[in-house]
Order: sequence, then C-alpha cells, then structure tokens
Amino acid sequence: MNSVERLSEPADLISQDLPNLSADRSLDGVQGIVDQRKTGRSPVLVIDRGRWTGLELRDLWAHRELFYLLAWRDVKVRYKQTALGASWAILQPLISMVVFTIIFGRLARVPSEGQPYAIFSYAGLLPWNFFTTAVTSSSNSLISSANLITKVYFPRLLVPTAAVGAALVDIAIASMMLFAIMPIYGVGFHASLIMLIPLIALTALTASALGIWTSALNVKYRDIRYALPFVIQILMFLTPVIYPVSFLPARWQWVLRLNPLSGIIEGFRDAIFGHSFNWNGLAVSALITLVLLLAAACVFTRMEEEFADII
Repeated sequence: MNSVERLSEPADLISQDLPNLSADRSLDGVQGIVDQRKTGRSPVLVIDRGRWTGLELRDLWAHRELFYLLAWRDVKVRYKQTALGASWAILQPLISMVVFTIIFGRLARVPSEGQPYAIFSYAGLLPWNFFTTAVTSSSNSLISSANLITKVYFPRLLVPTAAVGAALVDIAIASMMLFAIMPIYGVGFHASLIMLIPLIALTALTASALGIWTSALNVKYRDIRYALPFVIQILMFLTPVIYPVSFLPARWQWVLRLNPLSGIIEGFRDAIFGHSFNWNGLAVSALITLVLLLAAACVFTRMEEEFADII
C-alpha cells in the first residue's frame, strides 16, 4: 500500500505503525525506576523537570516523513467529496477580486498606486487567503488529530505546521491564475517575480506562528474556534489587502508596520508590478514573525504534555 492510499485511512489505523518512527526517542530526562522489590510499591517513573524542554529540532527532523504524510492527508481531506476540488483555490481569490474591484475600485475609488485595481487586489488576496486558510486549519489541527495524539508519541509540533504546509498547495494554484490574468490587464512579467518564493515562505512562517499558538490554546480553551474567525475578519481591515499602505496618513503608517502581513503584502505587490522593494518593511515583518514564532513554540512546548489528557 503506497503512502497516498495510507493517508486515506483513519488516524487510529495510521497510528498503529507510528511508534516505529519514534523508537529512537531520547530518554535523557528519565532518571530511573524505583525498584518495586525494595519499596514494596509500584514502579515510579521519575522525570527530570530541571531539564530544558525546548524545541527538539533533531526530533522534528527525524520525523520529517511524518510531516509530509500529515500535510498530504490534510490536502486530500480538504478536497474530498467536493465537486470542484482544487478549483476552489482559484475561485475564492478570483471572485473576491471581482467583488473588491467593483466595490472598492469602481465605486469607492480606493487608490491602487496607479496599477489596475483587479491585479492590485488579487496581489493582496493571494497571501491573505493563504494566511487565513493556514491559520484556520492549523488552529483546529490538534483537535481533529485527537486519535493520533492520544495513542503514540511524535513531535506534536508537526500537526499544526503540517496544516500550514498543506495550504501551500492552494497558494501555488492561485498563483497560476495570477500569471494567467496579468497580461489581460497589461501587467508584464518581471524578474522580481522570483521574490514570490521567499515571500510565500515568510507568509507560511507567520501563519505557523499564529497557528501553533492558537492550536495549543484551542486544546484547552474551545472558545478559540469561535473567536478566531472574528479576529481574522477584523485583522483583514488592519491589513493593506484592499488598500495601499500610503492610503493612511504618514503619521499612522507605523501602526500597520506592526502587522507583519503589511510588509509581506507590500512585497507581493512590488514583486508583481516590478517596483523597488521596501527592504526595511520586509525586515520588520521578518523580525516580528521570528519573535512570534519563537514565542508560539515556547507556549506550545509548555502546554504539549497536557494535550493527551485534555484533548
């Protein structure tokens, strides 16, 4: 049975073989087992709490194949029993582009820095839709993988990050549609388009930071699943998706800079229209993303040992 067929199996069936993936897990934190014959009590497993339980990068790398399996499983589940399948990855930004162009481009006359508003809005929707899809899937990933988490050991951090990895398929498909409609609006192809690759990677890291954090909190506080869509909806208006950063007065533009997606979306538009990149804005976005990612990982690792009991 190949890996694609296995991914269609329920999580509890997949979990039967997963212990082999973690057979070499380090047991440095185990001090010993009290001899039952000497104490007259059941054996006690003593864990060294003084040992720092930070990110086990080697453990994550050792389970990289599981990351691919989980990501591909999420891709298959997302489009299973859908009539249009992966076409939804194109229809969502395309329909939104049409609506935004009519309402904000034609009626509200929102500036688009001299570029066709259709491409201007699509350039903002491309990373935004990827971000929202990745964060939403990632935040619910631990709950949906409860059978897997409660049965075997593996780095739990793989679950929310694999959900983000699965969303990369959507942005790859949506990018093809962007390249198809660019000539229609007279937007040429530039060498700067190659920058879309690192920009997508930066967007994925930003989504991972928020997804890791919310997935851990969602295990303990189920309010997250209801609050997150509302927060994302508000965040869209605080992100230059439908308007440029220059739309705000200069004295308030620094507020948008605190949102790492602002610099990323600006970078997407610069890459598509062949403009000079705002490297300072990208550097700020990258720095904020790094801080958020480290903070989210620390929160996750502190809560990780409770997942199997609470979930």
